[in-house]
Amino acid sequence: MPPNDSKAFIDCNASIASKDFNTVKDSIEGKDCKDCKDFKNSIDSIDCICTKVGNMTATTAFDRTGMDRICGFVNGKGGVLKTTLTANVGALLAVSGWKVLLVDMDPQGNLGLDLGYRHGTLDDDGSALAQSLMFGTRLAPLKDIRPNLDVVPGGAELDQAAAGLIAQSSKDGSKAKLALARSLAPIAAEYDIIFIDCPPGNEPLQVAALGAASYVVVPTKTDKAGREGLIGVAKRLDTVIDVNPNLDLLGVIITATSSTATNVHRTTRDAIAETFGTDAVLFNGMVRHAEAPAQAARDRGVLVHELEEQVKAAPKWYEVLKGTAEAGQSQPRSAANVAEDLYQITNELVVRLEAAEERNAS
Repeated sequence: MPPNDSKAFIDCNASIASKDFNTVKDSIEGKDCKDCKDFKNSIDSIDCICTKVGNMTATTAFDRTGMDRICGFVNGKGGVLKTTLTANVGALLAVSGWKVLLVDMDPQGNLGLDLGYRHGTLDDDGSALAQSLMFGTRLAPLKDIRPNLDVVPGGAELDQAAAGLIAQSSKDGSKAKLALARSLAPIAAEYDIIFIDCPPGNEPLQVAALGAASYVVVPTKTDKAGREGLIGVAKRLDTVIDVNPNLDLLGVIITATSSTATNVHRTTRDAIAETFGTDAVLFNGMVRHAEAPAQAARDRGVLVHELEEQVKAAPKWYEVLKGTAEAGQSQPRSAANVAEDLYQITNELVVRLEAAEERNAS
């Protein structure tokens, strides 16, 4: 290459690296060297391609208007109280006046057990949600399962949707990831907040849930398996970052633990802080283990704060002994402790949500 044209060639490479096409064209205009001419032709092609890609991106970008408060409860491991938190925190917000939608993305459909509609006439076993995920049909949530609380039921039909999403992802990965987001988009503005109960091990459904969420809450037990589930969550977050780049971790909640296990709590908190690089991700509140109220609530289809009210309203033992009241259903006295935990978690979630919104607005 002639010395006079070497600088043009170098400038051409540098400009291409920064995609400054106009500068490149101007710098080599009129140059006679073969390399410069070849580069000019290449630049014209690249400019055209980038314009097409830019236009395509602009037309296919997903509009998340009205979807700023969608929160997914997720962990790669089951039995960490995802469903309990989805149902009870959602219901407590509804009691306080928020308009709430709960979406059950789990083929087990256990959200229906906690809310009392499972296997009843309202339960479609996830059929409507599955149809919406696969074919885009409009969702029609069950209205007022509790005052201000609507629900999109899950269930076994979601297994078919998961298979459909796998097939779809092989052709259009972004479309599969955004399946739930597209289902929720037409109705999201009707609610103050939407909670998604994510399945623990069903990857396509979990990814679709994260594709729709604006925030993630990760419940975990203190055992190693629960903490390792956090790693699985991190991997899932990575898979949707291309379609949901603003997805934010709202926090990690330690669940199903004893209030007296101080050393265990400290070890767990240290391990989680090390995983995320900060202890700021940890909720201050925890949900303690109490088998009796957990079993009673699910068996009766009531929420923990409703169970607490039943306990308070139940006749006292001395009233039964005196004959002034009849013995009723056995009531788990520890329901008040779990209810207190859930009240605290709900309050802290709102505080964290508002803080995150302030950060995002600044």
